[in-house]
Amino acid sequence: MQMSGKTQHLGIYNVVVDAGWVNASKRAVEYTIDPRNFLNNIRIFQFETLSFDSNINTKDGVEKILYGTEFYNKSYSDLIMDAARYSGVSAYHLASRIKQEVGPFLSHSSISGTVAGFEGLYNFYNIGCTSDQDPAQVIRNGLQYARDGKGASQTLRDKYLLPWDSPAKSIKGGAVFIGSSYIAQGQNTLYLQKFDVNDEKPGELFWHQYMTNILAPYSESASIQSAYNNMGMLNLSMNFIIPIYENMPTYPVQRPSILDTDFTNDNTKVYANVSDYMNIRTGPSTSYEVVATVASSDIMTRIGKGIQSGEVWDKVILPNGILGYAFSSYLKTYVEPVLPPVENPEEEPIPEPIAEEPKEPKIDEDNIITNIYPKVTTVDFIKEYIGIEQIVKVYNYKDELIEGEKRIGTGAKIVIENEEGDIVDEYVAVMYGDVNGDGDVNSLDVLVLQKHILETKLMTGIFLKSGNISKNGNEPGALDMLKMQKHILETTLISQ
Repeated sequence: MQMSGKTQHLGIYNVVVDAGWVNASKRAVEYTIDPRNFLNNIRIFQFETLSFDSNINTKDGVEKILYGTEFYNKSYSDLIMDAARYSGVSAYHLASRIKQEVGPFLSHSSISGTVAGFEGLYNFYNIGCTSDQDPAQVIRNGLQYARDGKGASQTLRDKYLLPWDSPAKSIKGGAVFIGSSYIAQGQNTLYLQKFDVNDEKPGELFWHQYMTNILAPYSESASIQSAYNNMGMLNLSMNFIIPIYENMPTYPVQRPSILDTDFTNDNTKVYANVSDYMNIRTGPSTSYEVVATVASSDIMTRIGKGIQSGEVWDKVILPNGILGYAFSSYLKTYVEPVLPPVENPEEEPIPEPIAEEPKEPKIDEDNIITNIYPKVTTVDFIKEYIGIEQIVKVYNYKDELIEGEKRIGTGAKIVIENEEGDIVDEYVAVMYGDVNGDGDVNSLDVLVLQKHILETKLMTGIFLKSGNISKNGNEPGALDMLKMQKHILETTLISQ
């Protein structure tokens, strides 16, 4: 296995094999083989199934993949589409594979048709280009395959359209090779063609890899995602095959270019201290891709505190298991709320019984309806109160029409219409303590109020009014939380 470039890992350089290539380090393999490192909206395409789909694969899509190369806007998209239909292999996979293997120029030795001793031969997928100390020999190995399949039987040569003495035969015959030798063998993703962990041939796992470059699936996935994005196809249904391994480390190994010495171990709950949202990236700088986006006040775990010089980034893991990096200045330590103690119930006055029937609602000058009671104020009751001669419609805080015995909660709208359907009046309901709008006061409301008090997620509008249980006009605080707790424990019910 190989990895492009001289990768430094803890001060040690890998051994150079060819110009621009080095032996892959153990850490590089651990990084690239762990699917958890690539579950973002770009790199996940290394797990997409690679079979041809006429509903997805189009010439226009192939052209978008070839854009920026010398293959673009020529006959190559037609050749690739023909090869895809013939072989059953995704046209986008074939186009991306060509870009990966021979680059953007028609002058590449594998496809120039001018290499001495191999004139008129082409190998667009670099099939058979096994590694060698001499880079030129690598090309010759591939062109030898293009000539006769390196001694393949006549049956195989016929199957793969050998010799590949034209671009069309190389693209089409090579596609058959890829389809029959890999996709039909259970290696139906870019990832599985590099890491042979799902081989359908018993006893032949691990050795059957298409490419030595361990970053090939990573690179090709970006080409495919870009083409899908340009065609507006990212909302379509797609199939992905993502391996799940046993006995894996708790956290995936990070990229070899990211130094462990830049972080100290940590296990702190933090949240995004931003006004709107924050990007989580695949590495500790803005040059890395976005792996996830979190909203302000979203809580995550910091597992590595950055100690880099200059711009400082922390390593975090999200509740869904995604690991990434966040700008340290945007993170704030999350403090578990300390709830005020509940007074001894024996010292409390006898609790008011929960009303069997809701009391008459009150409407103020701002058209806000109060005297709405948890669990018992229903749509039918409100309609009866307003009067059956009126056309009354009730919507919850999500603007969903509710009827019958559905409960009224904070944020509910009571709309009065005339016979023509025109709105003649509109009221908004407030249930003190129901700060999430579900028509009850319970532990979910406590959580919402906690976040407001800690300024991790602020309440606004009618819900802010609902949180002021003390009705003193102040910002909801610890006293209101205490009243909420007492209501839940039924020691003292909230006065509506």
